[in-house]
Amino acid sequence: MRAIVLTAIALCAAAAFSQQSIPDTDHDGLNDALEQRLLQQFLPAFHIGRHDCSALPAEFLPDVPTPTVKNEDGTVYGQVFLSKSSSAEHPVAEIHYYHLWSTDCGAHGHPLDTEHVATLIHADRADLDTAHWQSDYWFAAAHENTVCDVSQIARASTLHAEEHGAAVWISPDKHASYLNEALCKAGCGNDRCTDMTALHVTHLINLGEQGAPMNGSVFIASHQWPLEAKMEASNFPPEPLDRLNRLPNTDIAWYHSGRHPAQGVIAISSHTEQHIGKAGDRTAGALDTASVNTDSAITVAKENTGNALAKSYRKTTHALGSAARHTGDALHVTEKKAPPESKPE
Repeated sequence: MRAIVLTAIALCAAAAFSQQSIPDTDHDGLNDALEQRLLQQFLPAFHIGRHDCSALPAEFLPDVPTPTVKNEDGTVYGQVFLSKSSSAEHPVAEIHYYHLWSTDCGAHGHPLDTEHVATLIHADRADLDTAHWQSDYWFAAAHENTVCDVSQIARASTLHAEEHGAAVWISPDKHASYLNEALCKAGCGNDRCTDMTALHVTHLINLGEQGAPMNGSVFIASHQWPLEAKMEASNFPPEPLDRLNRLPNTDIAWYHSGRHPAQGVIAISSHTEQHIGKAGDRTAGALDTASVNTDSAITVAKENTGNALAKSYRKTTHALGSAARHTGDALHVTEKKAPPESKPE
């Protein structure tokens, strides 16, 4: 009996020592090996433009505070941390994937382009190392924090990306991320995901956390780009999740509600200017009132944005006047004629 007790104590001590010996370099409660395994499991299948002027996502020199491109070679950076909603009984983690570019070379271009997608995952048991992890939601940043912000959020089941990474399309030159290829036409109409190819990720590097960088990623804190701010924020707060969960399972939701249909009209108007002349100016003036009555999601099953834009068009016809009618012609939308007795003057 004494021998059995001593053996049990030794096994417990060995297990405790083993747990303590696994490094957690960024001190976030998840050991380095687990973080790398999760980064690999949920790595998105990125699609990029064949002729992007910035070539490929870049690797940056380690241990250099100023972001300095080492190679434009298809490197992707990652971050894994426990969610605020996580508990010992129900572990939840958030993963961010950063595709960092030497330059944004689209309209209003600038050096150092910081873009990302994210996923919210949960474990099926308290033992994080032996648990089975599964994704619940995906987020894609597109023109984040600008007037053309068309970032999206979706259930992992909608994207068939519960056990592995989601497919993500990155708009050439501007590098906005989209969870559906057809959505690439959003964002004020400047994005086009054409002539795309699968990105071969050459390196998947863990950034660690703010104040505790890993793999020499001290460039996190540089004021030359907003990387640290993006690492600090969760992409899965309650409001967009609640809004998404009220939609059909076939829908991808806009991360921010209210402004996107106006962007759609801007996009359409910008491509039909030669037909509408001064009507484009009247369109812009009506956008603020028109946008409040429009859709906040797009149906993935249809694989295009035509129907969503058509609905936006129909709901804004009165406010947009003749500009909307020309927009409808461009979309090939046919208005339903009202009965004679109810026909507006």
